[in-house]
Amino acid sequence: MPDHFRLTLAQLNPSLGDLAGNAAKARAAWEQAKAEGADMVALPEMFLSGYQTQDLVQRPAFLADLRAALDGLARDCTDGPLMGIGLPMAEADALYNCWVVLGGGSLRAVIRKHHLPNEQVFDEHRIFTSGDISGPFKAGDLRIGTPICEDAWHEDVAEAQAESGAEMLLVPNGSPYARGRYDTRMSHMVARVIETGLPLVYLNLVGGQDDQVFDGASFVLNSGGKLAVQLPAHEEAVVTVDFNRTASGWQAETGPRAPLPDDLAQDYRTMCTGLGDYLRKSGFSKVVLGLSGGIDSALVATIAADTLGPENVQCVMLPSEYTSAASLSDAADQARRLGCKLDEVSIAGPRRAMTEALAPLFAGLAEDVTEENLQSRLRGTILMAISNKTGAMLLTTGNKSEVAVGYATIYGDMNGGYNPIKDLYKTRVFDICRWRNANHAPWMKAPEGEVIVPAIIDKPPSAELRADQRDDDSLPPYDVLDPILEGLVDNDLSVADLVARGFARETVEQIAHLIQIAEWKRFQSAPGPRLSLRAFWLDRRYPMVNRWRDRSGASQS
Repeated sequence: MPDHFRLTLAQLNPSLGDLAGNAAKARAAWEQAKAEGADMVALPEMFLSGYQTQDLVQRPAFLADLRAALDGLARDCTDGPLMGIGLPMAEADALYNCWVVLGGGSLRAVIRKHHLPNEQVFDEHRIFTSGDISGPFKAGDLRIGTPICEDAWHEDVAEAQAESGAEMLLVPNGSPYARGRYDTRMSHMVARVIETGLPLVYLNLVGGQDDQVFDGASFVLNSGGKLAVQLPAHEEAVVTVDFNRTASGWQAETGPRAPLPDDLAQDYRTMCTGLGDYLRKSGFSKVVLGLSGGIDSALVATIAADTLGPENVQCVMLPSEYTSAASLSDAADQARRLGCKLDEVSIAGPRRAMTEALAPLFAGLAEDVTEENLQSRLRGTILMAISNKTGAMLLTTGNKSEVAVGYATIYGDMNGGYNPIKDLYKTRVFDICRWRNANHAPWMKAPEGEVIVPAIIDKPPSAELRADQRDDDSLPPYDVLDPILEGLVDNDLSVADLVARGFARETVEQIAHLIQIAEWKRFQSAPGPRLSLRAFWLDRRYPMVNRWRDRSGASQS
């Protein structure tokens, strides 16, 4: 009986719907595994289709093309290692999330996902049928149990496979990034290892798809939960791991153990990966954005420059009479530090024209937020025109604090195809900017050093839509606002909960009200990368029209 097994882990980035491209990536990984003398190559959950498919997977033509791509892989990858790969498959009247094993030109095994996640960004109960718990499959003389992603977060699947003779657990995943997620994954996988006594391979996707970014960070655990191999976060990697049969069972040889970045570094990499893949997979290579001299647009410009290269980022300053000299000079300095092109288009003339056109309709009415929004919408129109003419995607720059309370102009500064900082609260925007000024990595395409102007970080935030305007004229200071938002949005706390923590009831109720009445704006807003477990969109689905208000703990007299 062989006492050695070589497994190649392919932590790769598929493109949803690019069946030929995904198959080519799998075939290249198989070729590398074959060259390295591996017994098997493994790819993550739903790799052949890309993930998440949402309702695309319900189209019979899509499923037929998938099966053809799978059959092609089976024919091409015959004389060499086995291949394990994930995809959706229809059987009779049911649709399953499957992981299959190919070998010798045929389908050797089909594992169907048993536990279907139905929370946060997942709604697999609506799409897939739960499969029965599968027994282990044979890879030579080794029996491998395969809990698919969520299956490994519950003890029953791994336990049943161990009882059925599995000697190793291989867990293919499509697990998107969220802050702190790595520790949660690790704790669940260690629990499965301790319960079964088996080594475990955790293999994750990498890359961005819409609002989700899969962060890789695959790993191998030996019995007792000891880390044997750690693949990098946010990078493609094809790594071969050797396993040996010992008196106490199979054990992985110690391999590469890539260090994992801290939360700020991972947030930043996630925003860059999300932007880069959204553009690349949509067919874009350049971006344009309004550079105001404020911190949000400075950070978005930096993310874009690090991701695409400064030469592919066009910044546009759109001044009005309310734009300060400091903002003009800070924007110019910001573009210079990044090495991005900066153009200037004044909105003074268009604003005069619009004001004159609307004067007969507005006669006798006092100036109010309408005139402020008009400026923002003129900027949005100009930026969209540049985007249309040049083919560069317009980036919008609203942070999560602004998106939460609607402190943004629909069809104005909310215009754009993608928002890299949509899930980043304002206080964390400051933290990320300071982090980027102090850190640089080889993958970043913008210069190292203080690429974000320190004066931009230090000055009070302002929309500059009227004289002497500051954000805290309309909102609580961000160090007060953000903890309230985290409580209401991220943690579902009640008004009474936050009042008990020392926040003024009037302030909390005001913020809760703003969150609710801005739902319609968020419904129309650009997508952006998910960083938290409660990002706006799939993580948090609220009605746009809603008359309920939280009065918890208020006096009823």
